[in-house]
Amino acid sequence: MTETPVESTLVLGTVTETPPARPRSAARGIRAVLLAPFQAQTWKEFAYLLAVFMLGGVAISYLFTGVGGGALLVVTIIGAPVLALVLLGGRLWSVIYRALARHLLDTDVPEPPPFAPKPGLIGFLVGAFTDAVSWRALGFLFLQCAIALVGGYLLLVGIAMTVFTALSPIPWVLFHPTNIDADGVEHHSLGQFGNYFIDSWPRVLGLAAIGVIGCFVLPWLLRVFCWVQRVLTVALLGATTREQQVIELREGRRAAVVDSAATLQRLERDLHDGTQARLVTIAMALGRAEDRLAAGNDPGDLIADARASSKEALTELRELVRGIHPPALELGLEPALETLTARCSIPVRLRVDLPQRPSSAIESIAYFSTAELLTNVIKHAAATEAWVSVLATDARTITVTVRDNGIGGVRQPAEGGLAGGSGLLGLAARAKTVDGTLTVHSPLGGPTEVSIRLPKAGPR
Repeated sequence: MTETPVESTLVLGTVTETPPARPRSAARGIRAVLLAPFQAQTWKEFAYLLAVFMLGGVAISYLFTGVGGGALLVVTIIGAPVLALVLLGGRLWSVIYRALARHLLDTDVPEPPPFAPKPGLIGFLVGAFTDAVSWRALGFLFLQCAIALVGGYLLLVGIAMTVFTALSPIPWVLFHPTNIDADGVEHHSLGQFGNYFIDSWPRVLGLAAIGVIGCFVLPWLLRVFCWVQRVLTVALLGATTREQQVIELREGRRAAVVDSAATLQRLERDLHDGTQARLVTIAMALGRAEDRLAAGNDPGDLIADARASSKEALTELRELVRGIHPPALELGLEPALETLTARCSIPVRLRVDLPQRPSSAIESIAYFSTAELLTNVIKHAAATEAWVSVLATDARTITVTVRDNGIGGVRQPAEGGLAGGSGLLGLAARAKTVDGTLTVHSPLGGPTEVSIRLPKAGPR
């Protein structure tokens, strides 16, 4: 009877021994080390090193001339304005370094709020000397003088020496370098360390091997340098958490104002072009009917037309009111969405799971956003089915998701767009008014999934 190998299985509670899995972390580490010199990231970081090294030299001149000259002129009337301009110049430097971090280090640093001084020269000077963004940028420049210049210089020298060492057999063959020892004897040597000469092929190849090993080590030193630069850039040149909140609040307020103006314009247009025109028609028909009655004629057809126009006007008013605040929302978001999806021209599967009812403003935004997204699905997606879900993400937020099986290819709306725009741009702006977010996932060929994350209680 032959023995069969033990398999790694778990059957009905019986555990068999499992051979240890072959570790792959070491293989991945070796692969990362071998590929590091040839990766695009390494070359982009090398370009960043060159850029900040050269900018560091310019920054020293800027600080020495600007700060030093302004300090000398502070006793004169132009000293304070000069220092203020030098300080605000740090904002321009921060733009350059953020652009380098974005394009070469793949780090998108949030832009700080713009400089907004009070009117007048005194307001400008006070605003400049109390501008935290400019002070942080100036501190960043001082650090660059030490890190980018000293550290960058050492790293660049190390890179040059390592590459030369790795290529040392080439000058050994082509240029026949020589060194002279203490006795005046000439040696065909690539290098000299005391009485030790690199004067034979084994020694030259050994030196080249050290250089080749260094070429695989240097990318990691370069990444440490760029990591330090990335941390400093984010910490000193980007918007702080408080500044980011202020920016978001300002953008939300701006979007809310524009959205309300667009809504009022739409209501005015609908009332003027629709309901008002029908009421005018009814008034004219009743006036002619009154004239017929005075003349002793039958005004039945005019009264019938006026009645039909009044019914159409009531229907339009009902639709207009539904566009402002659907009556179904009085019962809650789920009944309102059930009514909305039931009226959709394609099958829509609805799922609502909200342990607690959101605020009325959030329900309204969720409802109208869903309506707009379903309209987009019907008009543009070429879909045959859609799914709508409204779920409680956590105790404070809900997520509205609309998915379809259409053709896809929908782009994420750009940030900073104004409310009142069409499509996803307007929805993103409306969500932003309550500190919400809109996310689009729509590869070509579909499916498309749009998620809107909203706070239950409204904006903070």
